[in-house]
Amino acid sequence: MARSINRPQASVLDRLLSNRKTRKIVAPLIAISAILIIWQLLTLSPDANLPSPTKVISQTWELIIDPFFDKGATNKGLFWQIWASVQRVLQGFTLAAIVGISVGIVIGTNEFLYDAFDPIFQILRTIPPLAWLPIALAAFQQSNPSAIFVIFITSIWPIILNTIAGVQQIPQDYINVSKVLQLSRKEYFLDVVFPATVPYIFTGLRIGVGLSWLAIVAAEMLIGGVGIGFFIWDAWNAANISQIIIALIYVGLVGLLLDKSIAFIATKVVPDEHK
Repeated sequence: MARSINRPQASVLDRLLSNRKTRKIVAPLIAISAILIIWQLLTLSPDANLPSPTKVISQTWELIIDPFFDKGATNKGLFWQIWASVQRVLQGFTLAAIVGISVGIVIGTNEFLYDAFDPIFQILRTIPPLAWLPIALAAFQQSNPSAIFVIFITSIWPIILNTIAGVQQIPQDYINVSKVLQLSRKEYFLDVVFPATVPYIFTGLRIGVGLSWLAIVAAEMLIGGVGIGFFIWDAWNAANISQIIIALIYVGLVGLLLDKSIAFIATKVVPDEHK
């Protein structure tokens, strides 16, 4: 009688990692755990310049468990600090999206306008975001509109350039067919330009929203007031490194959420053949 061969059963971790869906959750958790362990080991010395993960949590526990407190002025919880920054980003980015897409479509469909403005766009897009802040403050005389303008001017260039690229990539056959069918301007835009351009537009939007979030944090360090950027700068002035670290974690999470939000909208709007 043949003996059955006892094969070692796969561990729970092996089973989780062998499944693609669970691996997308478990793998990052493993990586984060490894980073935290290394960080903890590197900061065990009492002379360490940076606090350990456990010290960061203990020193910022009140901020973590109560992000909604509001004691007036700039003494607010992390939720209100981040919400103030997100509001500025949404205002500046929305305006940039409307202007950028419109301008990109107009310039992309006109060779003369493209030749005239492309060199200007290429110059302006290389200017660092914070370099615009003094100009904005001089023009608006107020910090909040100036911060929104910095968001606008930072995020508009990838939106314009990607929209132009999308319009210019429309196959000539599509254009010829639209002429044969004598499509109206509205029909041409809805049936030809938009489906062919929208994947490029959302690429520009994802780049733009990421740049927006980077710019607002830096701008708020200079303009002050409520906002996660000013919170980080204020924590630096108070030599509270733990608060800076916890704020940076929140900044990264919100940035990821903004990017994923644009990506999710893209899955609902981008035509299936472009996915």
